[in-house]
Amino acid sequence: MSVLKGKKVLLGITGGIAAFKTASLVRLFVKAGAEVKVVMTPAAKDFITPLTLSTLSKNEVYSSFTDEDDENAGWNNHVELGLWADFMLLAPATASTLSKMASGNSDNFLLATYLSAKCPVFFAPAMDLDMYKHPSTRNSFNTLQEYGNIMIPAGEGELASGLHGEGRMAEPEDIILFIESYFTEDLPLKGKKFLITAGPTYEAIDPVRFIGNHSSGKMGFEIAKAAAESGAEVILISGPTHLTLDDKRVELIRVTSTREMYEAAISNFDDADVFIAAAAVADYKPKHIAGEKIKKQSDSMMIELTRTEDILASLGSRKTHQKLIGFALETNDEEENARKKLKKKNLDFIVLNSLNDKGAGFKSDTNKISIIYPEKKIEFDLKSKQEVAVDIIKEIVDLLHA
Repeated sequence: MSVLKGKKVLLGITGGIAAFKTASLVRLFVKAGAEVKVVMTPAAKDFITPLTLSTLSKNEVYSSFTDEDDENAGWNNHVELGLWADFMLLAPATASTLSKMASGNSDNFLLATYLSAKCPVFFAPAMDLDMYKHPSTRNSFNTLQEYGNIMIPAGEGELASGLHGEGRMAEPEDIILFIESYFTEDLPLKGKKFLITAGPTYEAIDPVRFIGNHSSGKMGFEIAKAAAESGAEVILISGPTHLTLDDKRVELIRVTSTREMYEAAISNFDDADVFIAAAAVADYKPKHIAGEKIKKQSDSMMIELTRTEDILASLGSRKTHQKLIGFALETNDEEENARKKLKKKNLDFIVLNSLNDKGAGFKSDTNKISIIYPEKKIEFDLKSKQEVAVDIIKEIVDLLHA
């Protein structure tokens, strides 16, 4: 999930050839969960149609103070539009428009809206090489940044004139990344690295059978999303699960066995600031794995089991600066067992849930937890796993800033 989810975006498009890229830009904003309204200069319509942009944004496109096709229509309120936005982006921003922005020349609806905006304003220059290097253009860049506007640097490449150099508008994907980075700067987990395990592990008996459990991985995936939304860089190590995660801030490593999860955790642990063991790891595995499918021969069979790697205990013994968070799913003597695990595995706190609580545990979309520290216990009501993840991340934020 993008940090842009729920943001109100005012996209200003000016009359440059790079305006054709704004269709992709609008689509990417909408895909990220943002609401987009578009304001165009009259010249911009020569490069891309308002119909295309209104279809993609699902909002009316503005280009003048009145509806030119309806003489009885009211005026378009540029002040209201400027105040509506959480941020404004001018892309492409031509040399002409940048000069007018810098001088306060309000000769069209887009410029009037810009002067009314009280939100952060980004601009993505797009022009030919000589125009980009001209002293007057450089002065516009400097003046606008002194005003507090944020410049998204142009890239190098082939330009409309056939020249090659600076002036090419940043690609839509790069613009999205730039703005996302801007809005994550003040998030509480910015700069922190999280290592999270999720789901079950499967231990093979033969090529078709395994020892496992009913974990769906939902809790671990929700924690990964909540951490990323709070600004963290996340590595999520997941056992077998149908869940997916479409978030470029989360690196998803898929494993099957406890050994594979252990190796992935160990190799990424030193760089982590926080390790959260949300996976339901198999405690035992067959001592011998059959190379072929075991045939049914009698009414009973014996499988000799041996302990799997204890991921959390291993990392607890290795930790230096890291904060370690464990989970305990219990059926009896819940708090006592959780506190034993908290101490034995050198955890900072442990998340306790009980199968005796309705709506808690595997597969469900809800959970009821208690967070247990060495010196205190915090109890929470039954909530969605998404809300539970947010509660856990808030506790970790407090722990990191204590």
